[in-house]
Amino acid sequence: MANYSKLLAGLAAGASFAAASSAHADCGDISITEMNWASSQIITEVSKFLLEQGYGCAVEKVPSATTTSVASLAENGEPDIVTELWLNSTGDVYAKLEEEGKVARLTDVIDPGGLEGWWIPTYLAEAHPDLTTVEGILANPELVGGRFNNCPDGWGCRIVNDNLITAHGMREAGVEIFDHGSGETLATSIAAAYENQEPWFGYYWGPTAVLGQYSMTKVTIGDIDTDIHSRNQNADNPEPGVSDFPPAPVLTVATTDLTDREPDVAELMAMVSFDVGLLSTLLAWQQENSASAEEAAVHFLTSYSDVWSEWVNDAARDRLAAFIK
Repeated sequence: MANYSKLLAGLAAGASFAAASSAHADCGDISITEMNWASSQIITEVSKFLLEQGYGCAVEKVPSATTTSVASLAENGEPDIVTELWLNSTGDVYAKLEEEGKVARLTDVIDPGGLEGWWIPTYLAEAHPDLTTVEGILANPELVGGRFNNCPDGWGCRIVNDNLITAHGMREAGVEIFDHGSGETLATSIAAAYENQEPWFGYYWGPTAVLGQYSMTKVTIGDIDTDIHSRNQNADNPEPGVSDFPPAPVLTVATTDLTDREPDVAELMAMVSFDVGLLSTLLAWQQENSASAEEAAVHFLTSYSDVWSEWVNDAARDRLAAFIK
């Protein structure tokens, strides 16, 4: 049985545990991003623990965000590892770094990527299977409460949704478009619907605690057409079209200096990949237990050893047995 307290102590002790492991590995100093949102922080804590306790590295967490991490790579060639990098938010900067051979993409850290889309509660889908397509909803808008829960103004998804709403003729079909004022009210509307087992239809994304806490069924908007989706991101699109949201690539990348210097580390980080549904489940656990990122990481390490044990090499797995039995 896994020793939860010992694992948590290992995360908290950080470099001192890495020093104790250094006799077993030749890993040196490693820097890794700690992005300013919950899922990335959990991924970083899990990676940090495996690197320190399994590979003997001394890991420094670098507080960061998408644009600042890419800018730092371009200007300073650091940090060594950037995880949960949402490729659709990096513009041309990351592509240029990759073309210049300064960075290498190691893996899709979220599989199959970040999810966006339109959803209904699973209890509604089970009662009315036709509602799992937009066409079915437009034929029976009263079954979803006659309302679409839209993104707040200023969000990128709001522009895409507004174009899709026009392309589908949703208002003409009798669907009220409710524009939420914040992400909090959007999430609360799902919770309220679930509490009362009422209809709900609208936009959401993952990985999120909401999709981990509430069973939601994705509505088929249409086939994915990347050209149409790209045009739908323009608020002044003269001809809105129908395309479902493609999964957003979410990467772990590393400097080529790191891949050359620490090939075992690069090999590990190329294996660290979370199913988007599992990550939503971890976020829900974290929220429900008012837990820190470190505690959520320990929960993952103790509860999903079948997942992470496939990431590490044999030598690291033997070292980690001192913490996880």
